[in-house]
Amino acid sequence: MPTIEHWIAGKPTALGSTRNAPVFNPATGQQSGEVLLASKADVDDAVAAAREAFVGWSQASLTARTKVLFAFRELVNSHLGELAEHITAEHGKVLSDARGEVQRGLEVVEFACGIPQLLKGDYSDQASAGVDVFSFREPLGVVAGITPFNFPVMVPMWMHPIAIACGNTFVLKPSERDPSGSQLIARLWQEAGLPDGVFNVVNGDVEAVDALLDHPDVAAVSFVGSTPIARYIHERASANGKRVQALGGAKNHAIVMPDADPSFAAEHLAAAAFGSAGERCMAISTAVAVGAAGDALLTEVVAQANAVRVGPGNAGTSDMGPVITAASRDRIVGLIQSGADQGGTLAVDGRGLVVPEHEDGFWVGPTVIDHVQPSMDVYTEEIFGPVLTVVRADTVAEAIALINSNPYGNGTAIFTSSGETARTFQRGVHVGMIGINVPIPVPMAYYSFGGWKDSLFGDKHVHGPEGVSFYTRAKVVTSRWPHVEMPSGASLQFPTMS
Repeated sequence: MPTIEHWIAGKPTALGSTRNAPVFNPATGQQSGEVLLASKADVDDAVAAAREAFVGWSQASLTARTKVLFAFRELVNSHLGELAEHITAEHGKVLSDARGEVQRGLEVVEFACGIPQLLKGDYSDQASAGVDVFSFREPLGVVAGITPFNFPVMVPMWMHPIAIACGNTFVLKPSERDPSGSQLIARLWQEAGLPDGVFNVVNGDVEAVDALLDHPDVAAVSFVGSTPIARYIHERASANGKRVQALGGAKNHAIVMPDADPSFAAEHLAAAAFGSAGERCMAISTAVAVGAAGDALLTEVVAQANAVRVGPGNAGTSDMGPVITAASRDRIVGLIQSGADQGGTLAVDGRGLVVPEHEDGFWVGPTVIDHVQPSMDVYTEEIFGPVLTVVRADTVAEAIALINSNPYGNGTAIFTSSGETARTFQRGVHVGMIGINVPIPVPMAYYSFGGWKDSLFGDKHVHGPEGVSFYTRAKVVTSRWPHVEMPSGASLQFPTMS
């Protein structure tokens, strides 16, 4: 059975790892390989390699860095299909969705290719008599990324291209559930000309995570995952003096107004709720039907849910694949049952789905639960599965208040044909990313991605301009070049400019 190793200092290695974990094909339910789990000593070796590589890479010219980035971009693009196959085999999402994931990651690489423009500083000539002031940004050192199973290629690519472009070296701890894509990415970086040790991969569990959070040579940590773990990452890494951006969970709402086209809204809601089996932090999990929109919307959503073709991700006829593990399937099924027990109406029940010739896969079909109340478990918990709950509201103000009372603030959307309503919504909701007739408003790479409230711990979002800011720190230089005739201007008073 294949064993997935670490990647340190430019080569695959088992180091001293004595533990491993199974890797499954979610569509078959069968183990497809095993992944080594790093010990603290393994993490120490990876950080040491990154620290050594930082000496040279941090001094590499912007021209040298961009040359590597452009080459990496072309290599990822040429291996897009292979990366997608790794994702589908270990995550389960359909190939078209996996290809889209890689493409969105590529957008960040393309943004990072412009790093010379992004790192330009400021200059003030003659700020005082004979004094100039200028600023520039420097890399932090060794930085780490701890990333989730649901986007095993895209989410790491929100981090490492920008970190590396800024002159840092990187240690990635991907999810142990779908680690193969990270190994291919490491090989592509090397082929692009990146010096060995600049990009490293350590597979592992909590032992590897804690080792990164505690390591004195790790300057910053980026994380995407659940809110409880994001809070833990932020607290522990911050206590150790590190910069932290920790993106947590979500409960994304989409308001549907009576003036919206119900078929248009339903089609997009179904895609946003059931795409990737709902295992997206930007998935729409709650539709808020306002006033008279409710019944017509429900009819359309039910038809869309029933039309979703569920099957193996590598089958060209599948719209949606399995969930990631048997435990995830069982948790989702339990939450669906709780929704029925607590008074919700199961308009579409995806439990008990059987896919011919894949009976042992981790299947949950599209599910729609109507008349959900905010006190129900299916509303309060992040389901992370193909379940759309429908809440009824009388007014848009009531719908906005519902969103704002939720502890999460990742993404939200509204379906309406009224510009006035849309503007009221976008100014009124306490959420980081907003869609107007766009259900999954993931920003382009030249903006930054991040939520509010319990969806983000730390003050910087990922990729885009805030990503560059996160992976660098500023220096401001005040300079004078005196000549013989110039008075010294020295004074015991606090210095002022004149």
